[in-house]
Amino acid sequence: MFDAKKVKKEIIEWITEYFQNNASPETKAVVGISGGKDSSVVAALCTEALGKERVLGVLMPQGKQHDIDISKALCKTLGIDYVEINIKDTVQGLYDKITKTDLKLNDLATFNTPARIRMTTLYAVSGIVGGRVANTSNLSEDFVGYATKFGDSAGDFSPLSDLTVTEVKAVGRELGLTEKFTEKTPIDGLCGKTDEENLGFTYAVLDKYIREGICEDSKIKEKIDRLNSLNLHKLRPLPIFKLKN
Repeated sequence: MFDAKKVKKEIIEWITEYFQNNASPETKAVVGISGGKDSSVVAALCTEALGKERVLGVLMPQGKQHDIDISKALCKTLGIDYVEINIKDTVQGLYDKITKTDLKLNDLATFNTPARIRMTTLYAVSGIVGGRVANTSNLSEDFVGYATKFGDSAGDFSPLSDLTVTEVKAVGRELGLTEKFTEKTPIDGLCGKTDEENLGFTYAVLDKYIREGICEDSKIKEKIDRLNSLNLHKLRPLPIFKLKN
């Protein structure tokens, strides 16, 4: 049985220890805030571990974001400072440069580029304020590769990468976050579909398979296994050629 209270305490202690061993007493946690459960829970955990003065939220809409008020509400609820940096012109500027070559944009490029620009933005802000970038990925998304390599899968420390979506929500509730922050429907903001619509199965089904090895639908099980196999490269260290003796 997952003990959210115990895990919350352990993550807070882990974050505290990470900053004690890898940063100065003034170093901030820099968290990209989307308003979704993962960034909300990570921001709340960092606030508990470090204090609100040492957590900086970064809002990065791409043009007009219809639900950005949720991100702002989270920062207000936690009492943390935030900056808003719109990445629309940066993304479009890169696309414009690409289309002036012989290359043509495709879905893979347009789906992943904004995530990588957001991570670049987080590291720019981190460099300015002297911070450490929080990774906000969870185990469920990582398991099926639902993250962008060198985009939202990057960061300096990762509090939730060993927790499923179900477990992240439980920790969020233990932190006192309301459903507005823990139950927001995850959507990529690019193709107009929810994460579960894109994947073709629910996180509840995926989480049960990850933790218990049970999936009643053989086709879904096959798809999950295929996605996991195809995307393992995102979780492994960069392959490095080794000189032979």
